[in-house]
Amino acid sequence: MQIVSPEEAVSYIQSRDHIFIHTAAAAPQALIQALTDRHKELRKVQIFHLHTEGDAPYSKPEYRQSFKTHVFFVGKNVRSAIKTGEADYIPVFLSEVPQLFSQGIVNLNAALIQVSPPDKHGYCSLGISVDATRAAILNADTVIAQVNPNMPRTHGDGLIHKSEINYAIESDEQIPEHYPAELSPVELKIGRHCANLVENGATLQMGIGSIPDAVLASLGKHKNLGIHTEMFSDGLIPLIESGVVNNKEKRVHPGKVVSSFAMGTRKLYDFMDDNPLVQMLDCTYVNDTAVIRRNPKVTAINSAIEIDLTGQVCADSIGTYQYSGVGGQMDFIRGASLSEGGKPIIALPSSTAKGESKIVPFLKPGAGVVTTRAHVQYIVTEYGVANLYGQSLRRRAKKLIDIAHPDHRESLEKAAHERFNKIID
Repeated sequence: MQIVSPEEAVSYIQSRDHIFIHTAAAAPQALIQALTDRHKELRKVQIFHLHTEGDAPYSKPEYRQSFKTHVFFVGKNVRSAIKTGEADYIPVFLSEVPQLFSQGIVNLNAALIQVSPPDKHGYCSLGISVDATRAAILNADTVIAQVNPNMPRTHGDGLIHKSEINYAIESDEQIPEHYPAELSPVELKIGRHCANLVENGATLQMGIGSIPDAVLASLGKHKNLGIHTEMFSDGLIPLIESGVVNNKEKRVHPGKVVSSFAMGTRKLYDFMDDNPLVQMLDCTYVNDTAVIRRNPKVTAINSAIEIDLTGQVCADSIGTYQYSGVGGQMDFIRGASLSEGGKPIIALPSSTAKGESKIVPFLKPGAGVVTTRAHVQYIVTEYGVANLYGQSLRRRAKKLIDIAHPDHRESLEKAAHERFNKIID
């Protein structure tokens, strides 16, 4: 590992190179800025990444001749670039992103990563984001690291020896933090409904956001819960500290919290630092349906943008507007379905902030189906739970209308009548 300046570190990147950027809050901002600063001399550099926190200056319109961004999951910082064409979205399950690199479907010339300083044995840590980054490191020609003492050292697949790093810069910038929002009455109701579906001894998967936080806040009286999830945030800490989450009944990594990346406050990052309870593993493994299903009572709680009356779940777009991505929803929906006693759950408010129904007769034109109606089981809104598993199209429509916002039930019933001729009570 050769310590150099940011300018020298990115000087080894050439026009038309393929570059991977570390995921989520681990995105190395000093290296990103140094690379973007070279825009006048670079042409058609192809940038690949999952969701990243912080700025994505390379995706701005004025740099379109220098950089083209390809994302496996759309974050807020690249949505406008997707719309204007500076960036493009690659639909793919999170579990399969690493094999795009290992199979040479995406050839990487360099990986820009952020790591903790090396320990006495020479090992750095990928910290809060292992996900597909380990695979990128293994398959990139050149590894360029931002070494940051604020990056926690985590156990699992994220250890990388300094000899694997070609060039490194030193930085002490703060890791971006995600602060939980105050929970609304609607979110709290959804959280309680979801919590009522969670059995003692269940293995949980849930993401980040108000609804997952509301679910976690409602689990205080549960026992022997386990965690096997693609990501987690601060809401998990109180359940671990109280003993509600002890991972005793898990069959895969019993006694351990298993995840692929994390995002939260500094309290979370400090909790993860050198904590053997937490295993940060490659997403090919964490999101492998065959691995997920081995745990008992896997309860996967995911969100959606809209759901049609047959149970088709759109979770990645608003019509043709690409809002997020497929991510790991289907990995865990299927894994939970196949787990003994498992429960795949889609949880969402019944209406948008503008008062539009999220349960709709038909998905918007151009909307993507992330979870098919053959995979969907439990749908939860603030008005209750609809179990669609094994139900006909007509019965599904009736169950979904029952948990829709009351202001929209009449119009949904009319649409269902027109589509199906009648609703079965």
